[in-house]
Formats: sequence, structure tokens, C-alpha cells
Amino acid sequence: MRLSVLDQAPVTSGHTSEHALQSAVELAQLAEELGYYRMWMAEHHGGMSFASSAPEVVAAYIAAKTERIRLGSGGIMMMHYSPLKMAEVFKTLSALAPGRIDFGVGRAPGGDANAIYAMSQGQKPMMDGLYEKLGTTLQLINDEAPEERWYKNTPAAPTGVSLPEAWLLGSSGNSAIQAGRMGLGYSFAQFFNGELSVAALDAYRQHFTPSAFMEKPDISVTYLVTTAETEEEAEYLARPSDLSRLFLMKGQLRQLMSPEAAHDYPLTEIDKLQIANNRKIHLVGTPKQIATQLQEESVHYGFDEAMICSIQHTQESRLNVYRLLAKELL
Repeated sequence: MRLSVLDQAPVTSGHTSEHALQSAVELAQLAEELGYYRMWMAEHHGGMSFASSAPEVVAAYIAAKTERIRLGSGGIMMMHYSPLKMAEVFKTLSALAPGRIDFGVGRAPGGDANAIYAMSQGQKPMMDGLYEKLGTTLQLINDEAPEERWYKNTPAAPTGVSLPEAWLLGSSGNSAIQAGRMGLGYSFAQFFNGELSVAALDAYRQHFTPSAFMEKPDISVTYLVTTAETEEEAEYLARPSDLSRLFLMKGQLRQLMSPEAAHDYPLTEIDKLQIANNRKIHLVGTPKQIATQLQEESVHYGFDEAMICSIQHTQESRLNVYRLLAKELL
């Protein structure tokens, strides 16, 4: 089982967006040193909680600051962009860092309704035909000419470069089938809803057709993780993330609290029950406990890679999560 990183560049209370993005660079360098396979940057718009609004820009910068680790997007929110623009961006990245770039793409908006309309300049968002849009983008990346007349004399530049790996993000059986049919890697967002299923991943494998981007099925699953040397410390550090999820379910977007502030925050009995229920998307425990669960789930579901997302109030706490997991799994 490969071990990788998903970073959202969280802007925690008392810190700046600049700090969040510099922390992403530091995390990538540590991940490379520890032996993590890849690092993806998420795409979020219209909020103050995450600084990762332009994952392709961050990936380019990190590529210049590292040597081996694969880099990419987890993912580009394709509803906002044209196929030509997506193709040219990732072909450019692949030309600059051959063999290290991943084009991870998703159908979600990456923001609320206000952000969606801001991204489309107030026009009706293009939410339909996204799989067709992705197909066109892949053709352009592969130096092919899609059927539409406006592409006949407009290749996606630069041409003749190394192909990036292409991945479809999802959290349902339908996206799994589509990823298989298109010959893409499939990245399941377990930290979204905790509904990973054998049936969905089996459907992906059953429908997989080799492509220029992927010769055989490849599955990654992303988990939200908080770990520390002891269960007590892990629980202490996990409370801010627990509260962030609770606030999100109430329609509130807040910066991550410090553990001290989070433990002082008053909770109703219903809040406590909801936090307990949300632990299906937030793995909390010692490194050995987390490693055992990941290994068991890898065998049970048959996935190839665990992608770790950890949101901690301080950079040192976050880096320590990745250090501890590396000791157990790499």
C-alpha cells in the first residue's frame, strides 16, 4: 500500500494564508524525505479556512522545491474551466516536471453557491456534461483533436510532452464506473462521507479499460487522520477537526480552533452524538492503531494507496502526524 498526502492548505486561527501555503511546501519536502509517494493540493474557493484555491500553481512551485515526489491536484474542479485551459496547464506542468505530475479532477464546485456564481461571473454554472468535458480534456492532453470544430486548428500547447497521470475523484459508485470506463485512476474521498464500499471499487475494476493515462486499475482512498503517541493526546488534538466538521454541518465555515479553545467550546448532547458519528470520516488514535486500520481496510476494499489529510492547529503537530504514520507504514 502506497502512502500519500492530500493538503488543503488550512488557514488555522491565529495564522495567515501565507503561512498555510509555505506550510504546504514544508510538508511536501518532509513527505518526500519520509518516502510518501505523492502529494495533491485541493481546490477551495470563497472561504477563509483554506488557502488552496489554485492547486496547479502550488504544485508548480513545490515541484521546483522537491526532486522525486509526485505532485498534482486533488482535484481541479472542472466545472469552472475549459478543456483547453485544463489541458494546457497540466501539459505545461508535465513538461516542467516530467513523470511527476498528476491531473486529478473532480465534479464538485469547491465552494458554496456564492463562490460558484463568482467563478462563472454570475452566469449559470456549467454543471452538466462534466464527464464529456473530461473526455475532451483528456483528448487534448493526449495531443488528439476532439470532434468540435473549434479544436481542429487549436492544439493544446505544449505538444509532445510526457503525459500526466489522470485521476477522477469521487465518492459514489457512478464516478467509480466512469473512472473505469475512461481508463483513469480512481480516488475515493472517504473523508467526505465515510461511505467507501467494496461494490463501488469492484465496479471501477470491472469497468476499467486501459488508456494512455493508466494501463491498469489504480485506486487511492483519502482519509482524515489525527494521530499522536498516545490515545489521549490524539483525542486532544482531534477536537478542533471534530468541531470544524460539526460547524460545517450547521452551515458555518470557521477557521480551525486551537485544541485549548476547542476543548473549552460548549457542546450539547446532540453535538457530542454527531461528533461521535462523524468519526467514521476521521481516524483518531495512536500510529499503530491508525496503521492497522488502514492496512485492514486496504485488504478488505482492495485499494492500492492511502492518501492522508491531516488538519492540525500548528504546523509541527501536522508534520508529526505524517512522521508517525511513516514510521509504521513506510
